Amino acid sequence: MTHVHWPSLSFAAWKDTCETLHMWTQVVGKIRMALEPRVNHWWHVPLYVSVRGLTTGAMPIAKQGRRVELEFDFFDHALAIRTSDGRRDALPLPGLTVQGFYHEVMARLARLDIEIRIWPAPVEVVTSVRFDEDLRGAYDGEYARRFWHVLIRADEALRRFRAPFIGKVSPVHFFWGAFDLAVTRFSGRTAPPHPGGAPNCADWVMREAYSHEVSSCGFWPGNVDVDALFYAYVYPEPDGFSTFPLAVDGASYHPTLREFVLPYDRVHAADNPDALLAAFLERTYEAAAVHGRWDRPALETDFTRI
Repeated sequence: MTHVHWPSLSFAAWKDTCETLHMWTQVVGKIRMALEPRVNHWWHVPLYVSVRGLTTGAMPIAKQGRRVELEFDFFDHALAIRTSDGRRDALPLPGLTVQGFYHEVMARLARLDIEIRIWPAPVEVVTSVRFDEDLRGAYDGEYARRFWHVLIRADEALRRFRAPFIGKVSPVHFFWGAFDLAVTRFSGRTAPPHPGGAPNCADWVMREAYSHEVSSCGFWPGNVDVDALFYAYVYPEPDGFSTFPLAVDGASYHPTLREFVLPYDRVHAADNPDALLAAFLERTYEAAAVHGRWDRPALETDFTRI
């Protein structure tokens, strides 16, 4: 049985669109990183699922008393640009290369009196081609919207999973570096320095992201080697985590990714996809909390008692 609210999303079917959209989100994400005050664990850089696509939210424009929002609109298939003084613009997405998108966005911001500079090279990808030199360009509106529908459902599941955790926990973020939707719980303890190793990304960036013990989970649309999946990992990984008996249909520990994974196709085809995903999120967190010896009574609550 398949569900319209969990549409099929084979990576091979939208590979070129996915890779182009990934680079476009990096351009917009770097703009957010430049405008926002810095927040721990890089929480000032992600995008967020919106009612029409993916948004930066309202970002402050330094020394102007204005705000600007950039939103990927998967209904109108455009990048919407809006400012707090009522000005707006929209950049149609079909037909654009990464190079064209980068130049158009920066030019349109300048016309809105927003002068900004970003380092025009993508991060966390094996092959990093500068935005102003990248001639890739593909946009299938149907698959872009389908991807967004998956993000809507995944965002809801992650929000529900996040809710009863009363320790430090991130919002549900769309990280444009790895192109994934994620939420992260913290044990409250510091972690050993992260070894880094993310492609085209300085090791100190990863050390800041993982300065404290975390249990993180989310959705990733995949790549040419691995199809779309839900994932869960812990840093640092304690002994016993990888062999924890999840008892979740279709889920397993991926030794290369060093994560528990649940293929998206298993959720898409499940009789009760929401229950399957909820079980995956809860059981993988339990694996982290049990083997990491988290102080669960101090970190968790039960809102059904209220």
